[in-house]
Amino acid sequence: MFYLDGFKNMKTGKTLWKIIFLKLAVIFLFLNYFIHDRSLNTEYKTEDTKINFVYNNLIGE
Repeated sequence: MFYLDGFKNMKTGKTLWKIIFLKLAVIFLFLNYFIHDRSLNTEYKTEDTKINFVYNNLIGE
């Protein structure tokens, strides 16, 4: 009961928790949108394009 009464009577804390959850939601949504899986299987469909990509990166062209 001690914790429930404490959380019910919070005024500034509730606002801070709302801000924290809003920030986390924004971080996860935007990072998930901008950073996605970029691997050889998603970027290059055929074996020849995968081989050329790896070869060009290894020899530095």
